[in-house]
Amino acid sequence: MSSAPTDRPAPDGAGAGTGASPIRQMSLWPPPRSSRHSGKRRRSALFLGAAAVLLLGGVGGAAWALRGDSEPPVATETSVPDSHAGTWTGTMIQRNADGDHILDWDAQVKLESGAERGVAVWTTLNCRGSLTLTTRDGDRLVFDYVETYDPDSRCIDESELVLRPGQINGTLEATWNAVSHDGTAMTSRGTLR
Repeated sequence: MSSAPTDRPAPDGAGAGTGASPIRQMSLWPPPRSSRHSGKRRRSALFLGAAAVLLLGGVGGAAWALRGDSEPPVATETSVPDSHAGTWTGTMIQRNADGDHILDWDAQVKLESGAERGVAVWTTLNCRGSLTLTTRDGDRLVFDYVETYDPDSRCIDESELVLRPGQINGTLEATWNAVSHDGTAMTSRGTLR
């Protein structure tokens, strides 16, 4: 009987050309990584990080230079100027569309410089509401009035208040425009001090 050749290595390196496996030893651990290129990777990451910082710093610096923080902020077109700031009181004379006298009522308006909102109190009518500046055309300011308190249901929920400097120094001319609950256009005018 003849025996078939096997692929088992021969003891002590015998039978080197007889079909023995070229793998002599096998390790369970991966081979060590090459450190040949790791320095190059670190330098690339540092370069990219430095470039990003310089780019962002340049953009931020340009924006800061253009903004010019050396001057105080200027009131915007939707904020109350110094000339209209304060607490103003006076009597409003209400007339209907035909010019007939309807009612006189006392008003108080509070505005802060640089603000976009204020408060209005119609003291005779026991009503108050918020004012929101909608238009500023030079010294002429237009506010939307929205009622926030009216226990006797005597006032109109929404209306318009126009303020402009008065003929006498330190006064404001006020015009209040509204449409009543029954659809009648109403205008009240007065001088606030």
